[in-house]
Amino acid sequence: MVLDLLSGKTREPAEAIIKVGTAGEEVVDLYPFITELTAEISRQEAGVATLKFESRRDEQGVWTVQDAGVLAPWEPIVIEAAFGSTTEEVLRGYIREVSASYPEDAGNTTVTVQVQDDSIALDREQMREVWGGDAPTDDATILAAILARHGLSPHPDNATGLTGLVLNQDATDIRFLRQRAEANGYELIFQEGTVYFGPMRLEAEPQATILVYAGRGTNCYRFDVKADGHQPDAVAFDAAAEQGAETVQDVIAPDLPLLGTTAADSTSSGLGDFTWRMVRQGSPNEEELRARAQQRANEMSMRVKAEGELDGSLYGHVLRVGEPVPVDGVGDWLGGLYYVDAVSHKFTLDGYRQSFKLMRNAYGDNFSSGGDPLAGVL
Repeated sequence: MVLDLLSGKTREPAEAIIKVGTAGEEVVDLYPFITELTAEISRQEAGVATLKFESRRDEQGVWTVQDAGVLAPWEPIVIEAAFGSTTEEVLRGYIREVSASYPEDAGNTTVTVQVQDDSIALDREQMREVWGGDAPTDDATILAAILARHGLSPHPDNATGLTGLVLNQDATDIRFLRQRAEANGYELIFQEGTVYFGPMRLEAEPQATILVYAGRGTNCYRFDVKADGHQPDAVAFDAAAEQGAETVQDVIAPDLPLLGTTAADSTSSGLGDFTWRMVRQGSPNEEELRARAQQRANEMSMRVKAEGELDGSLYGHVLRVGEPVPVDGVGDWLGGLYYVDAVSHKFTLDGYRQSFKLMRNAYGDNFSSGGDPLAGVL
């Protein structure tokens, strides 16, 4: 049974499914009391969700939501979106906080549940461990060992990371993994019981197309895009020379594939070089410093930024962060593939909407879906 957010009205095609506990049971009895469900997913932060309930008290003084014995801190929870007979996961993790509000009018009593993705389970214990003490190791090996003790799996597309490592961990597992992701210039994304640890996946299989001004096929309410020219074309850092104490400047250019036909940089402007120097923090080795510079150069190359809002029912999918998505209907210059930076999901009485942030490093539509997505929809 899926979440009835319309309280007796005609049910929208896209609905939410909420499963709580180790057995993953749906909270069927609580569905009628949910007034809003939101989830914030991004490449940079832990995924979080908020569930808002209205609660009622019966003749024996028992409250429908807070006394149901279902919602409690550290209960596992999975939130999915249902599209007809298919479902796609929005977020999985644990209940972090439950709060109840009892105002003067008992009829306005509410319960709010805060959820965080699986990363919160890695933030419970300060770990002191030496990695590579017996023999130097690599980041992929470290990641697999940490995830195994938390019942998670490495994503199949993960990268190896830096090698020849001997590291001292004196932090919770999630803080240590975020440090390792930063040292490699990688993303760290928790999704469906796996953890992606690697560079931006611009060449992954594109998701379903976002359609703007597509007649009956339109699934995007709003799409706004801007291109910021004041972003550097390269990042420089001071590297040690091969001989002596002298330093040399190492210039790192972006190495990402283009999400378009023409790079969105200023190299053809006729102006001088546009390079920013990266300040050395701490004393990372040369390999790590280069990885950090590469990540910085790549992020800054994504200077075309877009925001918008999808009708989740018409789109028919959960838009995933850290993967490319085509955008059609905004012209040849700004249309084409984008990379999903963040998505805000919202289930209410009015339906399911997804607000998104996208980015790309090029202009020009070079995406071909094998057919005209607008054909027959006008």
